[in-house]
Amino acid sequence: MKKQKFKVDKHILTPKHIKLSEKEKAQLMEKYNVTSKELPKIIRTDAAIRELDPKPSDIIKIIRKSPTAGESTFYRVVIDV
Repeated sequence: MKKQKFKVDKHILTPKHIKLSEKEKAQLMEKYNVTSKELPKIIRTDAAIRELDPKPSDIIKIIRKSPTAGESTFYRVVIDV
């Protein structure tokens, strides 16, 4: 019997993670007047983003369900450790 590998990014409690395109990244930086150094960090090997093939300096959009707001959006910059 073959053991199935658990995929944390598919788990019901894991919020949706999306890698932004270069255009979306530029729009985000301009909209909020920030640089990638000012954004919170996420490690490239994080299980939730592993399937996105992240590279350092990529921006990850995280959409979480919120009981009060419906959805909350967060952004993280990928770092290599």
